Amino acid sequence: MTTDPIADMLTRIRNALMARHEQVLIPASRLKLEIARLLKNEGYIQKYALVEEKPQPKIRITLKYTAERKPAISELRRISTPSRKIYAGRDELPRVKGGLGVALLTTSQGMMTDREARRRKIGGEVICTVW
Repeated sequence: MTTDPIADMLTRIRNALMARHEQVLIPASRLKLEIARLLKNEGYIQKYALVEEKPQPKIRITLKYTAERKPAISELRRISTPSRKIYAGRDELPRVKGGLGVALLTTSQGMMTDREARRRKIGGEVICTVW
């Protein structure tokens, strides 16, 4: 059991990208599925799928690379941790790399990117940043 499953997910993705793997398997949860959905929608991964396995389902993420085999994700950083929650109001939402990257947030209206939260004028907990 890990104390921070989200950090474990991000680390597995980072390690798979450094090793140039095509896919990575991650133990599933609803929050991790939402993170994978947002990464797919933002174009950082090719696809994801829920794989039913015993004793726990897993998420299979197909990673994305450029034609030169460079990863689509340059940086994946955990912001809010179980011991230190980082919240941002609607006026304090972070801009990652001047708007080129994306921050993933949990809000009262579900998981969304910083752009979506800014558009809806809501704040939330900053989970991670992707660049």
